[in-house]
Formats: sequence, structure tokens, C-alpha cells
Amino acid sequence: MSWKMSEKLMDTIRHYASFPATGVSLRQMVQFGEKPSTGTLFRASQFLAEELPIRLAHRVQELDNLPDGLNEMPSVKKVQAWYAQSFEEITQLPRPHLPKDVRERLMRPSRSGKHAYLPEATPNPSIEEGQYASHNGAGYASGLNHKKFSASRRYFAMVDDTGDWPPDLHLYNQKFAQTLHKIKRRHDSVVTTMAQGILEYKRKRQRMQIDHNIQSFLDRFYMSRIGIRMLIGQHIALTDQNHYRDPSYVGIICTKTYVKDLAQEAIENARFVCEDHYGLFEAPKIQLVCNPNLNFMYVPGHLSHMLFETLKNSLRAVVETHGQDKQEFPVTKVIVAEGKEDITIKISDEGGGIPRSAIPLVWTYMYTTVDRTPNLDPDFDKSDFKAPMAGFGYGLPISRLYARYFGGDLKLISMEGYGTDVYLHLNRLSSSSEPLQ
Repeated sequence: MSWKMSEKLMDTIRHYASFPATGVSLRQMVQFGEKPSTGTLFRASQFLAEELPIRLAHRVQELDNLPDGLNEMPSVKKVQAWYAQSFEEITQLPRPHLPKDVRERLMRPSRSGKHAYLPEATPNPSIEEGQYASHNGAGYASGLNHKKFSASRRYFAMVDDTGDWPPDLHLYNQKFAQTLHKIKRRHDSVVTTMAQGILEYKRKRQRMQIDHNIQSFLDRFYMSRIGIRMLIGQHIALTDQNHYRDPSYVGIICTKTYVKDLAQEAIENARFVCEDHYGLFEAPKIQLVCNPNLNFMYVPGHLSHMLFETLKNSLRAVVETHGQDKQEFPVTKVIVAEGKEDITIKISDEGGGIPRSAIPLVWTYMYTTVDRTPNLDPDFDKSDFKAPMAGFGYGLPISRLYARYFGGDLKLISMEGYGTDVYLHLNRLSSSSEPLQ
């Protein structure tokens, strides 16, 4: 690894970390429509060129300040270097020099009569204010200049698109998207590398569990990662116009996410992984009750991930409670209900349940019912989804973060000696802001 962090870069990072992040809602991300113009994309690139470094800087600084020697673990240092390097790449990307008339035109709202500016995002109902906020102490006191600072920055604005844009703009958009692509790939295995860092820490400190501070740091850290990847993934998809074969997609958001199809696919994947892991001829059956026409606006990748993780947990519990050689396993039920505010998915298994005293542990990282936590190979998680059956205790806590990211939640109710019900609430209203770090 030849890249080194300079003191000068660290100073710049500290400066950026003194600014608060700006929340974006699902609805704001979807306003780009099917084919955003060069001007609109350039405005979004400008927003991200300021917003992403702020978010990356918060993480670098927080990794630097981790307590109890956790910040010294080799894998934690590695993650910190990735974030700092990505920060440097975005901030050093040269901006195009634009003539005055183009600059003015970029700031002029569209004439198409669509909302030129979107309403502000509303508070996220699933989290208390500041629940995932960084505790760096810096920058939040001088609220005045930040008010002004954030008012001038907008993620989405319809730009006056009558007429052509200079080729420099299109070129910059392409270059910016390429940089984001490289960063996204670099950060692919952040979750497993960070998990490896926690393992190194536990081994060094001879600890079985991690304490509350580290737990809430990981919540903030992974929640922030979901946000960064969402903004990056959305921007790459919007820039790369090949995605527009399907008109219901805007970037990686699907305006008509059919719950039944996604659930069916997650069920097949989870059963396949279960058969593979336990060497079963047939995994326990899963029954799905869902209106086939039910659809809403969501990020299908997030929903697939949450369903796959929770179903995998249920199947594991069923197989391990009833024994691998059982002829007939009890059926796990997936029931999808449609409310005005939420779509709720309940997954009910008869996998023996969890004692009440152990329920808080389900939400802690690195808690796993698997006897040996595997030594994580940082490469195994490249696709984020093909997790092993047993996992390493990250399935539920990270799924809950995905649910909360867009205003939903994940709850678990157990009957020890019988089974567990997991409730996945998904918010339909889509205007709630990201929980910011």
C-alpha cells in the first residue's frame, strides 16, 4: 500500500469535518427523473463534490478518535486510509472553468414548470434527533455560518435546460462519475475489514463482547456508509444512462418496487444458501402471503439485503432447533401488510426463539450464535450480499440500519421455546431525511 496520509491532508480533513452533513430524502433522490440533463447532473456533481468530503472527513476523524486502542488496530487503520484517500481524490478533482453566463444559467431554475427546488426533507420518524450524529464536538457550535452554508447547497435542482451546455460540463460529469466508481470499489469490503478490526481488538484485549461506546460508534459508522454508498450509487447510475431501459428506475431507486417478487427471490436465495451450508436435500419451506400488485418507491437492493439476512437467520434457527436429519421442518411464514404509512413484513419462524435476556445481544455487532467467529477474509464480502449462512453477527444490526435509513425499522419479538417474529417496517412516505452522522 503505497498511499500515505500527509499532515496537510489531515488538516484539510479536520476543516471539512467541522461542517454538518446535509440530509437527502428518497423523494429528493428520485426527482432527477429518467434522463437528467448535463446541467442538472452537473449541479448534483457539485453538491456531491462538497457533501461527500464532509461525510468522509467525519468518518476519518471519528476513526482517529476511537477509544481504548481500537484506533490502532491494523484493519481500522486500513479503513481510515481508504476514507482519507477517497476524500483526497474528490477534493483534488479539478473543477471546470465556466464562463459567467453558464454559471448564471446553472443557478437559474428550470422553465418546465416542475418544482425547481424541492421541499426540505422531513425528520426521520425512526430515530431520535442526533441518534446517529458524530460526537466530534467541532463545528456544531458556530451554527450561524452553517445555516448560510447549507442554504446555498442543494442536492437537486432542475436547471434551465433550454439550449446546449459546453462540452466541459459533460466531460466533468463523466470524470466525476469515474472517480466515484473507483471510490465505491475501494470501499466494497469496509464492513468486513472493520469487523476484522473489531476481532483484532477483541483478541488483543481478551474481550468477549464490545462495550456500548464501540457499539454506538459502529452504528454511526455503518449508517454513514449506507448514506455514502447510496449517494454514490445513485449518482453513478444517473450518469450512466444505460440504466434507463427500465422506466420505473431513477438511478438505483425503483418507483415501483414489487414486494412479492423481491420477497420470493430472497426466499429462494436464503433456502439455497441454507441447503448448501447444511448439506440438506431441501431447506425448510417458507410460505409467502403478499398482494402481488403491492409496490412502492424504494431501493430494491436494500430490501433484498434485509429480507435475505432475516430469512437466513430464521432458517438457521429452524434447522438447528429441529436437527439436520428431520424429515419435515415447520414452515416459516412471511406476511406482508399494507398500511397508509408503512408496509410491514413479518417473518415468523418456529426456530425455538431466543431467551429474553439475550435479545439485546442480537443487536450488537460480532454477537453470533455460531460457536467460532470465522476469521474474516476481507475479499469474501466484495458483493456485500453473498454472505455465508452463519455470517459473523452483522446480519440483524446492519439490516436494522438499512430499514432506519429511509424511515423504517426492524423489530424482533421472541417466544423462547417456540420461535421468533421479526417485523420489518418500511416507510411509504419517502420524504424523511437520511439519519445524519
